Amino acid sequence: MKLKILFSILFLLVLSNCGAKKRIVKKKSRGTEITEPKPKKLPSVNEVKITRKLAKKNPRLNKETLAYIRKYAPIAVYEMHQYKIPASITLAQGILESGKGKSKLALKSKNHFGIKCHSKWTGERVYHDDDEKGECFRKYKFVATSYNDHSLFLSQRGRYAFLFDYNIKNYKKWAYGLRKAGYATDRKYPSKLLKIIEDYHLYEFDNIKKSTYSEKFKEANHRKSSKRSKIKRKRYEVEKGDTLYAISRKFSISVADLKALNNLTDNTLSLGQKLIVQE
Repeated sequence: MKLKILFSILFLLVLSNCGAKKRIVKKKSRGTEITEPKPKKLPSVNEVKITRKLAKKNPRLNKETLAYIRKYAPIAVYEMHQYKIPASITLAQGILESGKGKSKLALKSKNHFGIKCHSKWTGERVYHDDDEKGECFRKYKFVATSYNDHSLFLSQRGRYAFLFDYNIKNYKKWAYGLRKAGYATDRKYPSKLLKIIEDYHLYEFDNIKKSTYSEKFKEANHRKSSKRSKIKRKRYEVEKGDTLYAISRKFSISVADLKALNNLTDNTLSLGQKLIVQE
């Protein structure tokens, strides 16, 4: 009898342990689609001339890297003039972190900088193994949006503030500064960026003057701006919890353009403030 009782207790213990080991798998959220501003028409920044010259001088240079530069250098220069981040650094980071735009993450999310979701991200997301398995990354409709988010990521976080004291042409300081600020855990991260910048002469894009570029940008967008000027300006009243980023996504306008339209020097908003959100 005692043996039967003992076996019964052991059987119950085994069952309870099996139940405890069952894992509750939570369904991963895909997020909600956020309206992204359509990429602007950007003028040439001599990207074709620079890459052709490089390819002729050194046929061993990676063709996919050269193609990436031709495609995204104009965006890197545009972001440089908006946020004062060297175009060479942004472009080198994009090449390195997206595998020249060919990595699994870049292809399925158009996220060229491996920007993770973080707590405030409500947009679409994908899950990818990085430092940990199945980490959450932001998903974009346009690669240009990931470039803009990268600029915001660096310019709006206090730990990167010291980088903006560096000369915009001092890409070496920026490369080591990113590592110092904790942007990457890889100790070789600065040297990897510098090799890309120097092998592919990305520093040439840092020399494009804002005044010259602005004139070309105006010319490229003249027709579009003429059409928009006929439309009555649309305004939005700031509500509780609003941020420039959230408002920019809501009205399909970049944060930089939103600040320019409203003559804002920082990201501070006040309740009831009226913002121009459409020209």
